Amino acid sequence: MTAHSPSRSGRRPKARRRAGTLVSGVVVSVVALGAAAYAVLQPYVVPDDFDGRGRGKVTVRIAPGASASDVGTQLAETGVVASARSFVNETVARAVADRLKPGHYRLRRGMAAGAALDLLLAPGSRIVRRVMVPEGMRIDETLERVAAQSGLPLKELRSADPALVGLPAYARGLEGFLFPATYEVEPGASAVDMLAAMAERFGVAAAKVNLEARAARVHLTPREVVIVASIVQAEGGRDADYPKIARVIYNRLNANMPLQLDTTVLYAQGRRTLKVSESDTKIDSPYNTYLHKGLPPGPVSSPGEKALMAALRPARGDWYWFVTTDPAHRITKFTDKESEFVRYREELNRYLGTD
Repeated sequence: MTAHSPSRSGRRPKARRRAGTLVSGVVVSVVALGAAAYAVLQPYVVPDDFDGRGRGKVTVRIAPGASASDVGTQLAETGVVASARSFVNETVARAVADRLKPGHYRLRRGMAAGAALDLLLAPGSRIVRRVMVPEGMRIDETLERVAAQSGLPLKELRSADPALVGLPAYARGLEGFLFPATYEVEPGASAVDMLAAMAERFGVAAAKVNLEARAARVHLTPREVVIVASIVQAEGGRDADYPKIARVIYNRLNANMPLQLDTTVLYAQGRRTLKVSESDTKIDSPYNTYLHKGLPPGPVSSPGEKALMAALRPARGDWYWFVTTDPAHRITKFTDKESEFVRYREELNRYLGTD
């Protein structure tokens, strides 16, 4: 019986070979699956990345609402970083995804993801021009300042169609409705874009002071409130004087007295001076409030929020006159007596050296 045992032992090696083949196949499959998984996951685990701070210059625009992934994709497509994932991983590791702001940025090609992120977070990398428009400027002065600081052509600013700017329905032109503030002008912005931003900012201020609803409380239209505010702003003085100046204007209007304001006369002449002569008060202009009763036909400056609020909430008082007796220190005196007004005017004349 033993002599015939090779017939059984001959089948066993075949079984082992099949088992070995099966095990080997499993190992190969696992290795293959592992390699495939690594190939899929590798860009996420160890994504492509450049070394260093790159070279050359490239401008990248981050759109409003763009996610870190959106930014990373754009940077990769423009050759700034090697892969979008390397940039996203960097923002996640540093927890700064919420600090990516829209705008144009000056970067370099071939940057490490971390270096690119550093530049995007650095204020100096953003390409933007800042325009600062102070309160009380007239439209011509405003447009000249905007042109000088933004680089936009003055001709285009002056010729911009007001219908495209987004002015409030009660406005009849740009004067008084381009809000004085600081603006950031992005590359590629047009004259209309700039003016629209200023008109939109006026709308924000008007809504804040509830201009349209409160205008009726002072018995004026919203546009007339802006005219009063523009006068208040042009007259200057200290912030605390604004409601008093508004009250003088309302008192004189209610008494059917001419406003007799130097600022409106100077606006008609396109001049800026503290010295107003008697002949100046006789010029033929609807803005001459010495000759014509009521408000002038339009704003005479760009009022800020405090002037708008003063026009809507004038102080209580019986004053009919005011004089800024010391312009350098913005000292303004108010009175309900004409004799005191004459005396205050003499103080101003002495200050100006014209007495």
